[in-house]
Amino acid sequence: MTEDEVLHEFRTSEALLEGHFKLSSGRHSAYYLQCARVLMEPMRASRLAAGLAAKLPRELRSSVEKVVSPAMGGIIIGHEMGRALGKEAIFLERPEGTFEFRRGFDLKEGEKVLVVEDVVTTGLSSKEAMQAVGAAGGSVVGLASLVDRRAQGITFHVPYYALLEIAFPTYAEDELPPELAAIPVTKPGSRK
Repeated sequence: MTEDEVLHEFRTSEALLEGHFKLSSGRHSAYYLQCARVLMEPMRASRLAAGLAAKLPRELRSSVEKVVSPAMGGIIIGHEMGRALGKEAIFLERPEGTFEFRRGFDLKEGEKVLVVEDVVTTGLSSKEAMQAVGAAGGSVVGLASLVDRRAQGITFHVPYYALLEIAFPTYAEDELPPELAAIPVTKPGSRK
């Protein structure tokens, strides 16, 4: 998929929002990508996952044994990536504040895992998910997301692939531009 095709999917599903948003990272932005909206139509979710899977190098695709996603945002795209790669897809939850496997999900020792997210901004949840995979005995061979919103300098110890890279500016609470500060803030993400 081209960048224009991906953006078309976000616009068509009204998943590209404008206003004043407080992101789950705590930073503020004038734009928000509501991946839950873009993924709510199953055929669109399947197309996006197929496009993301196609971005992975062949050797990575063939080495993946299981797809793992952090709840909540990563569950749908993780499931669709599992379908696109022909692999099982499971997810991590935070019942006590840290990621863990529940519902009978587990990994075999050394099992090769692709971690899949909806959006990566600070990389914190991705890093926490990769740590949980390692703690459960898995071996993370890559990270993939629908959208890469990372600030410069945020890196990972595994190869990272995104379907779309967007560099919307984000701001700390104390550095809001006046035009953004004048708009009432909403927090649309799943973490309150």
